Amino acid sequence: MPILRRTLLGSLAALPVAGSVHAAPPSIAGQAPSFFRYRVGDLQVTAIHDGMAYRSLDGFVPNAQPGAVKQALADSFLPTDRFPVTFTTLVINTGSKLVLIDTGNGDLGAPTSGTWMANFRAAGFDPAQVDTVIFSHFHGDHINGFRLKDGAAVFPKAEIMVPEAEWAFWTSDNEMTRAPAGLKGTFENVRRVFGPVMKDVTTYGWGKEIMPGITSLQADGHTPGHTAFAIVSGAGKLMVMSDVTNHTSIFARHPEWSAVFDQDAAQARATRRRMLDLAAAEKMQVSFYHAPFPATGHIVREGDGYSLVPVMWNSQG
Repeated sequence: MPILRRTLLGSLAALPVAGSVHAAPPSIAGQAPSFFRYRVGDLQVTAIHDGMAYRSLDGFVPNAQPGAVKQALADSFLPTDRFPVTFTTLVINTGSKLVLIDTGNGDLGAPTSGTWMANFRAAGFDPAQVDTVIFSHFHGDHINGFRLKDGAAVFPKAEIMVPEAEWAFWTSDNEMTRAPAGLKGTFENVRRVFGPVMKDVTTYGWGKEIMPGITSLQADGHTPGHTAFAIVSGAGKLMVMSDVTNHTSIFARHPEWSAVFDQDAAQARATRRRMLDLAAAEKMQVSFYHAPFPATGHIVREGDGYSLVPVMWNSQG
């Protein structure tokens, strides 16, 4: 038996056995409200967690061997029988406006998600305060929080900004008609969410400062109009990666892998490597929608892949 293991076992055996004099304290379920504040120059950014969901491993990474995916999960101390997907949106206080980037799952997510509104309110915000909602793309986990399943609008006064390429694709009847069955639900959901406000939607292109300090970045492949953002204020710089990767421990370390949600897998892989290269070279702080909360840190090169170095938790915000 190795010396270290023998020493540890001997030490454990020497520990006193707990008595039964005192009753065990009750187990308490749940976590504290999940929000995290940080600064980008003069802007205050608040990450709002929307819980998580588990996906079947079957076909989740269609261009990788199942054994390799399980090993990658094991190497990252993640479950090897299912894939954990987390959700984190951003609230940006510009000093004059309250801006959201994406809105979470709303009341249509998995049982383990849908915590966005409770966390948003716990962070001190109210939906009526939101001035602008910027969408990165139209997958349900990014837009369903805008309109509840009963049709109620959540942000009554908010300006709505969407990528023009995303809008053109998902609102096209021709694209919907010829889309594969697996995409029909997304087309229908886009119409459910945006149908009542279609005339009020503002579209934006790539490479534009769509609001002071917020520039849209081309990041297509995941969807036709998938968009990332550069947030710049003073010396502060944040690259909002949206869904450039799913879980960073897997898709940043293995940028050649594709998630099942990537509509144009080859383009998504090229986008992923380009943007991770840029973030690493510029040493920009990054934020990912599907990284472990608070979903922000810095990217470093790691062999042929990349790694997310999380920010140090700061209770002062």
